[in-house]
Amino acid sequence: MSESASERTANWVTGYLRAWQSNDPDAIGGLFTDDASYLTAPDVEPRRGRAEIVSGWIEDADEPGAWSFDWHVVHETSELALVQGRTEYPAERDYLNLWVIRFAPDGRASEFTEWYMPRDHEG
Repeated sequence: MSESASERTANWVTGYLRAWQSNDPDAIGGLFTDDASYLTAPDVEPRRGRAEIVSGWIEDADEPGAWSFDWHVVHETSELALVQGRTEYPAERDYLNLWVIRFAPDGRASEFTEWYMPRDHEG
């Protein structure tokens, strides 16, 4: 029995959060296909392939416990999920997030794009 789109997205985001918290290369790499592309912003050159994704992630790693993330699914199909989130860095600032995740049939991401917008705390 295959998992539903909702289960697949929830499992993937849970894995992403686990990888984000641990910065473990195996946990990071397990989220992506061998030939995946990861865009850290919509208009940048993507990281291509699992090894480049893992090394870029580790280079940009957040400290465990320095953030929190709440999320919900905006839309999903059998091949795509749009996830809206909010990342809070208590020592820094907050960001609103939109993730575009394109899935391979096995549930790993073949393409991931993250959009993040800082929240204004003034006023």
